[in-house]
Amino acid sequence: MRLYLIRHAQSTANVEGKLNTLPPGPGLTDLGHSQAEALAERLSGEPIVAVYASPAVRAQQTAAPLATTLDLEVQVIEGVQEVYVGDLEDRTDREAVRTYLDTVGPWTRGELGVAMPGGETGHQVRARYLGAVGELRAKHAERDHDDLVVALVSHGGAIRLGAEWLTDNVTAEIADRDMLPNTSVVELESRPGGTWRCLRWAGLEL
Repeated sequence: MRLYLIRHAQSTANVEGKLNTLPPGPGLTDLGHSQAEALAERLSGEPIVAVYASPAVRAQQTAAPLATTLDLEVQVIEGVQEVYVGDLEDRTDREAVRTYLDTVGPWTRGELGVAMPGGETGHQVRARYLGAVGELRAKHAERDHDDLVVALVSHGGAIRLGAEWLTDNVTAEIADRDMLPNTSVVELESRPGGTWRCLRWAGLEL
């Protein structure tokens, strides 16, 4: 089984530079809708058997064209939403962004007790994201083979962290490097024992 972790298309919050994390959140821009259509075309030939999205509007709007193209439904799943930033919500200033980075950085190095001001700890984000992916894997376990693909539209910060925690080859340096571009894909492959390995990171083969 392969799992495509897909960052949503451009949202209005992306354009405004907002730390917007609480669902349902804003929708896509016109460019974002075009990106979602292009994503559907790009993945239309893949053996995708299910399309999932976070509770955020921008994730569901990104997933919709792909699901329509494949004659599937968008299934909303809890636990894969963006890192809740608490007191930093909807802020755009440099100090807020720095606080966010200074909090997430330690998480990639295993310091999960650090919390966003008024928001989540790394332990909380890890538990919910890995729990949700575990549910998806269990749901599709009977058909778990190399050609089966499950698409999950989520969020940049959550994907970067989740991919590191799920796999044995996404290092802290990769997870804490650059933001994932809108509609980029992190491709994971299931391994025996419930583990995963990252095959491609936003087009880069690992």
